[in-house]
Amino acid sequence: MNQKASIRWAAMLPEWIETFALGLWGALFLYYWRNGRLGLLIHPNYFALTITAGFVLLIIAFFSLIKIARQKGSREAHQTLLPPGLMSIVLLAAAVVGLVVTPRPFASQTAIQRGLQDANIVTRVRPQAFRVGQAPETKTLIDWIRTLDVYPEPDAYTGQPVSTDGFVVYTDNLPDNYFTLTRFVITCCAADVYPVGLPVKLTQSRKSVPSDRWFTVKGKMITETLNGKRQVVIQANAMVPIPEPNKPYAY
Repeated sequence: MNQKASIRWAAMLPEWIETFALGLWGALFLYYWRNGRLGLLIHPNYFALTITAGFVLLIIAFFSLIKIARQKGSREAHQTLLPPGLMSIVLLAAAVVGLVVTPRPFASQTAIQRGLQDANIVTRVRPQAFRVGQAPETKTLIDWIRTLDVYPEPDAYTGQPVSTDGFVVYTDNLPDNYFTLTRFVITCCAADVYPVGLPVKLTQSRKSVPSDRWFTVKGKMITETLNGKRQVVIQANAMVPIPEPNKPYAY
């Protein structure tokens, strides 16, 4: 390759990198969609927009490749605040990491960091999703939270049967024979997920129940006073281990 051609290709390198970055991001969106992992990153309401963006990015990258391949002669370097191609390299590297590293649902540490121990966490689940007349034993954890948000009097639920799923979180504000059965709720994307949960009372130390493991908890509702507050607690009669759901977040 002569010197003139080398200079031309060097000048075009940022455009090549930018094009591959766009294409790889489009492929990343579609990859997560096809593998059922998009729900770990974004609310289903935005799936169509994300999938469309993936196809659009691939189309843009395709036509950009054609344009670059047809270019002749030397190119002037773009004037930017950063060195040419640096931002594209960052985007390209991020997309490669996204394809290689499988996203994982948030766990107990994130739940505690995002305020699971706050009593006010219940009020963040929108009550308009409340379903009237639902049998107690068919309610999900989110259904229970929404029910309590509408009518928080704990004695109203005493004795009602419970069979609900979630993962185990140890919170410092509960005694040793309690843990918090937890789910994350996503409103837009993974950046805004927040935890909701209900305390579960055991007949033994919670150390017998591994943190972050998913269980179906079966039992009944009781009223307890924890940290000076009367509240609903699940009295566990059975703990059934279950696999982590394909869709671990609630919406």
